[in-house]
Amino acid sequence: MTMTTSLTGLILIVDDTPTNLDVLSEALSSEGYKVAIATSGDRALQQADRRPPDLILLDVMMPGIDGFETCQRLKANTKTCDIPVIFMTALADVDNKIKGLKLGAVDYVTKPFQEQEVLARVRTHLQLRLLTKNLEQQVAEKTAELQASQIQVIQREKMSALGNLVAGVAHEINNPVGFLSGNIQPALDYINDLFRLLDLFQQESANFSTAIQEEIEAIDLEYIREDLPKLLNSMQEGVNRIKDISISLRTFSRADSDRPIACNIHDGIDSTIMILKHRLKANENHPEIEVIKDYGNLPQIECYAGQLNQVFMNLLSNAIDALEDSNKGIKYEDIANKVTIKTELSSDHKQVIIRIKDNGIGMNKAVQEKIFENLFTTKEVGKGTGLGLAIARQIVVEKHRGNIYVNSMLGQGTEFMITLPINS
Repeated sequence: MTMTTSLTGLILIVDDTPTNLDVLSEALSSEGYKVAIATSGDRALQQADRRPPDLILLDVMMPGIDGFETCQRLKANTKTCDIPVIFMTALADVDNKIKGLKLGAVDYVTKPFQEQEVLARVRTHLQLRLLTKNLEQQVAEKTAELQASQIQVIQREKMSALGNLVAGVAHEINNPVGFLSGNIQPALDYINDLFRLLDLFQQESANFSTAIQEEIEAIDLEYIREDLPKLLNSMQEGVNRIKDISISLRTFSRADSDRPIACNIHDGIDSTIMILKHRLKANENHPEIEVIKDYGNLPQIECYAGQLNQVFMNLLSNAIDALEDSNKGIKYEDIANKVTIKTELSSDHKQVIIRIKDNGIGMNKAVQEKIFENLFTTKEVGKGTGLGLAIARQIVVEKHRGNIYVNSMLGQGTEFMITLPINS
């Protein structure tokens, strides 16, 4: 079964083994991707700086600087820091995988390669990167063209573009994920059948020839018998992870009808956290940001779920920005970044209350008084439009007959509180 994609891009493959380079180059080229190769970490850094690729497949074990060091240097370079890196490794232990992800990699594939798995992961991360680029470009274009009086139009078109892009990516993810998910278990069954046949052969044969015995020792048959099922289980974990991402994308981008419908608020918050997960990981701007969820037992509420998800996205993005600002000039070991999300029912059980709190830089009283005004922003030029919180307030107050409040202290953090009626 062959997967096709409408996306094209330049993929840099970094591996010191010619066979791996040939296999991956052929597989990616046949899918329409442009391919560049490098046989060492140093050459990869030079090529990426000279001609940044859209994605990098990076071997871990290489002579000279290994894959971990190469990834660290890529993320330290402003020209290459945003390029998605997928590690290729035969190291199946969790510690090495976690180390790679903490260095900034977005994913990993395990050797020996499964061609469809590699293609699925490449396609997924290229689509996610394209989604981010297109969204940023569209937001920049719209805010440059429209005036404050057109805030309602901005909100509608922004959400429409975001919803279409995210829904499209989620749909494309489903095809390769379904292919992988449907074939991993049959592959494991075939492997177990072969092992049983091999056991029977060993029982029936009193003596092996010297050549067969040497080959058994050379390939370390017992290790293969133990490790191969683990490799397939690791692939299944990767598939499950992509499924979770796909579900989150579909939840976040759900289209709003012309009237509110009953929805689970927690699903919207969780999908937003999943989409922002890359910003919560440790990077050059901040250590890892811990998200603490304290969810109450809430009923479904009648709302425009897609628009509320936009509110959650804006508030959580602002919390991350505030933490990045508060981290400047402080040693990472002295920082404990936290975002706390708490939900509960009001005392009269007629409203839900959502609190999003960070321990970031905080705001003074003068800023708090203007924070929901059109075009007001505390961010530097090019990083803020002043429309985000104004749109959030419009969605909460005008669309849902709720309220949104802010409480903040300089140097201690900020808390936004949203109240929404259970029945619209």
